[in-house]
Amino acid sequence: MQNVKLSIVIPVYNEINTILELVRQVQDEKHPKEIIIVDDNSQDGTRELLQQLRADNIKVLYNPVNRGKGYCLRQGFQQATGDIVIIQDADLEYYPDEYGILISKIVEGKADVVYGSRFLGAHRAFHFYHYVGNTVLNLIANIALNTNLTDLMTCYKAFRTPLIKSLVLKADRFGIEPEITAEIFKSGYKVYEVPISYNGRSYDEGKKIKWTDFFACLYWLFRSVFRGIDVGKDTLLRMTLMKNNNKWTYSKIQPYLGKKILELGSGIGTFSKFLVGRGREVTLTDINPEYVNHLQSRFTSNPAVKVLNADAQKINELVGEARFDTAVAINMLEHVENDGQLIGNLKKILLKNGRLIIIVPAHKWLYGMFDKNLKHYRRYEKEPLQDLLEREGFDVEKIEFMNALSALGWFFHFRVLGKKRIPASSAVIGDKLIPLIAFIERYIRFRFGLSLFCVARLKE
Repeated sequence: MQNVKLSIVIPVYNEINTILELVRQVQDEKHPKEIIIVDDNSQDGTRELLQQLRADNIKVLYNPVNRGKGYCLRQGFQQATGDIVIIQDADLEYYPDEYGILISKIVEGKADVVYGSRFLGAHRAFHFYHYVGNTVLNLIANIALNTNLTDLMTCYKAFRTPLIKSLVLKADRFGIEPEITAEIFKSGYKVYEVPISYNGRSYDEGKKIKWTDFFACLYWLFRSVFRGIDVGKDTLLRMTLMKNNNKWTYSKIQPYLGKKILELGSGIGTFSKFLVGRGREVTLTDINPEYVNHLQSRFTSNPAVKVLNADAQKINELVGEARFDTAVAINMLEHVENDGQLIGNLKKILLKNGRLIIIVPAHKWLYGMFDKNLKHYRRYEKEPLQDLLEREGFDVEKIEFMNALSALGWFFHFRVLGKKRIPASSAVIGDKLIPLIAFIERYIRFRFGLSLFCVARLKE
């Protein structure tokens, strides 16, 4: 923990009485850190004090007009270069010597985000109506997000830096608090709460949040809850809920798996969890740093799992001297512009008689707006895929369509209706039908399907 670099983001507005003491306390805290202060056009002399600060690890940004806490935080997040970002208010309500409590679960790999709860730890008795507002807002947020937070509006939040930078945040003022929370829970990150101390201020002492902000926070909470997330991430999250489909998929690839496995495009680990264990050494890869952080957190204590932030097109360069008996690409090859080059590069890192296991979306006639939004370059036909593999030096052991019934549903939703996302109801219904579909396709080989399943062995 002593080697973790922190990025402390401090929004400031008219805090002449506390800002210098706050900065001193933050500096005295034991971890390596950078301090990013964003002054929101203070008019009480705070700005002049900030201009006198002289330290290599302090960066001060000045807003030309007052924009609000949310705007300041967004500016600070963009500047962060540390391993973990912590939000710190400019008053003295929170204690910087408790940073270690905040970051411990992240450092241990147990959490992606940690909230410091004022209601679980020692705290100064403060305004009853603030407590009621917090309680009601927490209850609404917990219902909307299906969680059990005790302190949505706490200042003390700690994040893995790539995570907070990846969130799409819009709120300029106190609505940033529920907006951050909604975006985090929508994305499925692991969140912990820890008890912290709290010295709540009165309005005479400079407290700024007002009762009207309760309604603004409600607005930003529901705006975020109902705002769609990135379609790729949304699809990955929906896939994690399709347990029957995922088990069926694994049952098809399991007989062909070796002991040294490379998975390309692991995403958030939907299928990775099936690959690890059973005496296997597994290397997981993804080009998205956010997904890589998720994988590292998920498999942090498994010595047989290695996680790489890797462009699949350059995979042979990035794995070094490592060699594999199995390469797995599930719903990944369609994202690669030059799929032939990728397959050719895999030859260089597969052992003699090594296998390439591929599942790709099938049929050009199913290609629609959803594929475009997912950045699919193509959907595949059976014979061209087989020809491609054979040209690149592989013998095709098995190639077959799978999930024919879902192909019909896909055509209706994405070609006829022009849907841009997988409807939640369709995902649930489709997953319930998977055991029946798997049973039927055990005896009947259809000449079409939602996906193509292929196993190819490297020629000697």
